[in-house]
Amino acid sequence: MPSIRSQLFKKILAFLVRSRIDTQTLNVPKIRAETEKLAKLRKRPAGLSYEPIKIQGLQAEWISSNHSGPVILFIHGGGYLFGSINTHRTLAAGLAEAIQGLVLLFNYRLAPEHRFPAALDDTLAIYQSLIKEIDPKKLVLAGDSTGGGLVLAALLSLRDQKLPLPAAGVCLSPWTDLACTGETLLHSKETDPLVISQLAPVAAKLYLGDVDPKNPLASPLYGNFEGLPPLFIQVGSSELLLDDSTRLADHARRAGVDVTLDIWPDMFHGWQLCLPYIPESGKAITKIAAFISKATK
Repeated sequence: MPSIRSQLFKKILAFLVRSRIDTQTLNVPKIRAETEKLAKLRKRPAGLSYEPIKIQGLQAEWISSNHSGPVILFIHGGGYLFGSINTHRTLAAGLAEAIQGLVLLFNYRLAPEHRFPAALDDTLAIYQSLIKEIDPKKLVLAGDSTGGGLVLAALLSLRDQKLPLPAAGVCLSPWTDLACTGETLLHSKETDPLVISQLAPVAAKLYLGDVDPKNPLASPLYGNFEGLPPLFIQVGSSELLLDDSTRLADHARRAGVDVTLDIWPDMFHGWQLCLPYIPESGKAITKIAAFISKATK
């Protein structure tokens, strides 16, 4: 049973999203402006260090707990259209503190100005830069929503290029199927405040252009998962993207991948981002950190 605070917060999120976003079209500049405005209302969590840098020409930020634990390369979500270091700093800071290590956030190029595979190319460039100095066995790729999809696409690409793989992949409510065929996306009776079902195909088209939506590097659900490192998949049971996670877990297990599927009853898309407002956010981060600590031993 979700906490009262999470139930109230879900209603507040639904109001904020639907009062600011036209649910019939996608006004990308407005969505970016609104999400950045909301992000600025949140203070940086205390007790950590924040170091803005540039890597491969991209804006990035190291968030450190000031301990020498594991390293997470975190890929933010946002439908490939929005999202940034600012929108995901609180979640990344929570992870850095929980793993007693470091998290690197970065701003990849966004659609529609930069279509597929720009976001993937940026992710791969950052990763390859990191492993010149960091042991991949101490490094984890993690991301939420589209960032979770990019985690998987990056793992597939790295494996195919025979490059060193990270210790594990962490996917929080990943968008794995840009063909948008999941039953929970098409026919869900639940209202998910952060995912609007009729806009998913529009966002996919803005990112893909004329690319086949079942291209595995855009929609990892259609890829071959043999040889990938352990995966941790965390998702809410009331999300429109629930099927993107459950189908992914089944597909990866059939390929012999060690998969942990962590389904949270009645939680909505992106609840991990709601730290510290709802208790489920902190509890979810604790479970993620436990997985990462084990994977990087």
